[in-house]
Amino acid sequence: MTIKDQFSFTALERFLKYVKIDTQSDPYSSTQPSTEKQKNLGSVLINELYTMGITDAHLDEYGYVYATIASNTPKKVPVICFCSHMDTSPDCSGKDVKPIVHKNYRGQDIILPDDPTQIILMKDHPDLKNQIGNDIVTASGTTLLGADNKAGLAEIMDASYFLVTHPEIKHGTIKLLFTPDEEIGRGVDRVDIKKLGADFAYTIDGETAGSIENETFSADGAVITINGVSSHPGFAKGKMESALKIASEIIAALPKDQLSPESTDQKEGFIHPTGIKGNVEQATIELIIRDFTDEALHAHERILEIIINEILAGYPHSSYSLEIKEQYRNMKKVLDLHPRIIDFGKKAIERSGLTPKLQSIRGGTDGSRLSFMGLPCPNIFAGEHAFHGKQEWVSVQDMQKAVETIINLAVIWEEESQN
Repeated sequence: MTIKDQFSFTALERFLKYVKIDTQSDPYSSTQPSTEKQKNLGSVLINELYTMGITDAHLDEYGYVYATIASNTPKKVPVICFCSHMDTSPDCSGKDVKPIVHKNYRGQDIILPDDPTQIILMKDHPDLKNQIGNDIVTASGTTLLGADNKAGLAEIMDASYFLVTHPEIKHGTIKLLFTPDEEIGRGVDRVDIKKLGADFAYTIDGETAGSIENETFSADGAVITINGVSSHPGFAKGKMESALKIASEIIAALPKDQLSPESTDQKEGFIHPTGIKGNVEQATIELIIRDFTDEALHAHERILEIIINEILAGYPHSSYSLEIKEQYRNMKKVLDLHPRIIDFGKKAIERSGLTPKLQSIRGGTDGSRLSFMGLPCPNIFAGEHAFHGKQEWVSVQDMQKAVETIINLAVIWEEESQN
């Protein structure tokens, strides 16, 4: 009997439970985690892990869940960690999620009942053509679903349950890490790498079934502070230099046909304003800058500064400052030093019956920063689609393939290790 023949999946039941727990993170909060409600899901996960017999599972003060599945092999196997995040995006409500399972999808439009204007069309979601006959899970139309990343949580929990209840399947020590605040860029701010004690890791937070991602954007954040000249508007001629208008001109001067999110794809980077605030005297613009190489990233930053200086040249009494902060770097630099991680990932996907697809992420994951913290960490598919919006969906069968892939990874690392 093969491993596949022994599966009795629990991922769907777990997923339907998890998405009903509101775990939306808050980018404006200064606490860690940014919202206490993320710990509610953490507590559920801890209880489930204890029920499995994983007795070291615990939730720390910062909202991280740590747990260990002990090795059951005499071989010396590298310690592998599987990681997913508990929070959902601030971009769309995650409160009172009502998941719906659409069984035996036949290619039809999926109309979400609580807002019939929300219609999931195959032409807008190309991977639906690969889901004929599968079961599709959506929300009801007024919230996101939370497959990003509760699908990953459910898959890791299901795989953990399988390994614990099938001791004949040999594997090394496996660490589990569930993080808060990934969606707001703080997912590993307080992770204790030493306590985790892993050699390599995989985040389970990708999209299309079969995908494995070894590359992310390199990312910086930028804040432009403009100091204008305020004057009484009734007596402002020749005196006022409005910081708000200067900020607006800078944004309007940013490239539109290139170097913007709406005009780029694949390996193209961008400069993207995410917020503007202020008054006549002072205004700030917040931006994110992205590309796949540090050289391109810095070139974009030089373009930004050229634009600022060109605009400010027309306002002789105003000034500006530009602050750029590193956010994360392309994890490929680290992963290329450890080719086995990707090789074993591909092999695990193949064993689950899928064709592996090595891809780049136009974004970042916890794995980006973990890789540079000494824990090399590519990203494996979880099956989530259209994340951060009301049309988010996931296939039950893709989730099951992710469970198989996680288990196959544990087995392959053991097989490839020395006695």
